[in-house]
Amino acid sequence: MVPGRASAWRRAALLLLSGVAAVFAATATPAYAQDGPTPDPAGASTGAAGDIAGMTSGAPTADDLKNMAAAEPLAAKVAEASGQNRIAVNMVWVLICGFMVMFMQAGFAMVEAGFCQKKNAAHVMMTNFMIYPLGMIGFWLCGFSIMFGNAGAVASIGGTPPLTMGASFGPEINGIKQSLFAWNTPLLMGNMYDVGTFAFFLFQMVFMDTTCTIPTGAMAERWKFSAFAIYGLVISTIIYPVFGHWVWGGGWLAMLGQTFKLGNGAADFAGSAVVHMVGGFVALAGAIVLGPRLGKYRADGRPNALPAHNLPMAMIGTFILAFGWFGFNPGSALGASGGGMLRIAVVATVTMLASAGGAISAMLYWWARYKKPDPSMCVNGMLAGLVAITAPSGWVNAPCAVLIGAIAGVLVCIAVPAVERAKIDDPVGAFSVHGVCGAWGVLSVGLFADGTFGGGLNGVSSNVTGLFFGGGVGQLLAQIITIAVCATWSFGIGYVFFKIQDKVMGIRSSREDELRGLDIPEMGVEAYPEDRVPGSAFGTPASVPVGAMTGAAFAES
Repeated sequence: MVPGRASAWRRAALLLLSGVAAVFAATATPAYAQDGPTPDPAGASTGAAGDIAGMTSGAPTADDLKNMAAAEPLAAKVAEASGQNRIAVNMVWVLICGFMVMFMQAGFAMVEAGFCQKKNAAHVMMTNFMIYPLGMIGFWLCGFSIMFGNAGAVASIGGTPPLTMGASFGPEINGIKQSLFAWNTPLLMGNMYDVGTFAFFLFQMVFMDTTCTIPTGAMAERWKFSAFAIYGLVISTIIYPVFGHWVWGGGWLAMLGQTFKLGNGAADFAGSAVVHMVGGFVALAGAIVLGPRLGKYRADGRPNALPAHNLPMAMIGTFILAFGWFGFNPGSALGASGGGMLRIAVVATVTMLASAGGAISAMLYWWARYKKPDPSMCVNGMLAGLVAITAPSGWVNAPCAVLIGAIAGVLVCIAVPAVERAKIDDPVGAFSVHGVCGAWGVLSVGLFADGTFGGGLNGVSSNVTGLFFGGGVGQLLAQIITIAVCATWSFGIGYVFFKIQDKVMGIRSSREDELRGLDIPEMGVEAYPEDRVPGSAFGTPASVPVGAMTGAAFAES
């Protein structure tokens, strides 16, 4: 490293550590009102008799519990234990689903590395590996507080008292707060030290990391690793949390129902917008700023196929992702015990059906259009179906789920070549899968939500109901607004960030490094050292790998 740059990096590192130390010192002592809700860091008081009140149609009411405590003390103690067990069941469910979503990082890594060229495999794996700790630290530092600082109680996991103690900032319209962002104690310190809040943080953190991972596919094979590392902190502290607050943290998009009578407001059950669209549109911005890989386009502008080096790896990675989605969508119910929580069976099943619809429709479309059922497009079709069902999974029936997935499978087959013809190089189809199909998933809520579930969402008592099930245009308009805001925010701030970063430090690897492969120049190791050309210090592959890859079928068209 150049001495001047090394000194600059040291100063930046010291500044960051000093800032963290200052925040830590400021928040090390709990600061909460003793007469209000009390955080429970030991887990000893979370879950009580009150947590069984009204949990089913035949459950005791709060008045029943009060009368029972006076008449039969033993029954009151049993109710107390039952309440704690209910919260324990829900918390274990949330944690296990969070662990499953965390494992999706392995699936993303395998899909992206498999779809890319062999000479960059270690680099692609490293970006997928390091985005997990980088994003985690950013979300822990302040992202979680910005997104959920004043989100309110999550009753299914014990009430999360700290999330009722924060502040939100924004104007009022029609007497309703239009929150733009929230704030609470950062670093999970002070009043945030609570078992339910920690469980909620873990679950939301792995969702955030999914968003952060998406651009690593669109920007693969030419992204400078130092620039990537800074991006990982920015998206997890600012870009993702701000939009996430607007939809999931009680922000202004969530309030569209209360403020303007647009259905239940922004309805995104598990994150087609919050997770996938944000990642997809940031990925699009990054791919545009980076420019295409060397050799991707000919002099006349026609694309060349840069084949996947390991299609089996990509397909196995897709199965890992599909498995993780059973934590992603059903886990978003935030519980398994209590009124309506058994809806998780419907959520899991429609998730599975949509993935099948996406894979089959992509296969049939590609087979009919290009005479071969390209495996890479079947992979993207399954992922497209999963992305699309993520928003409506809590509110649609089985036939609609298959239809939503099938439409997504066709959409991704249309979007991938369209993006390529626009001279935007997206090696894994990240924008087409997550951006385009994420938008379709958000829109589908306003069309296909069947009105059987969702009462109370965003403070609106009625169930979530789409246009085709008698809900009128209100919910559909809320979904359209959510799509437009998400695309504008994510692409806009992503583009500005990457442009500024490119001016300041450069975000693209050198031409020489890109041609030789980024493994040795950027990582210092090769993913496949056995392929090194004798006498070469850079590990250039001895032969060009052959394999299917998105775009291969239309590279000559």
